[in-house]
Amino acid sequence: MTGRPGEGPPEDGAAPLRTQPRPLVVHWLVDSAVVFVATIILALIIGVPWWADLVVSLVIGAIAARVTHQADVRAMAARRAG
Repeated sequence: MTGRPGEGPPEDGAAPLRTQPRPLVVHWLVDSAVVFVATIILALIIGVPWWADLVVSLVIGAIAARVTHQADVRAMAARRAG
């Protein structure tokens, strides 16, 4: 084992909770993926090409990412404060 005492994971093996928000691009990609998965079946049933659904999902994901990122920022600030 390398390192100094106290640098390893806590005794119970649990990793410490993160205190920094994830980057905006992560929120954009995850939100876009959720929208795409939620709409692809219906879009294909009504005849919308999958690539058009993908483009719409990326746009909606970009809009939603601002909201989810701000929620993450607030949550991490509350975690650091409390």
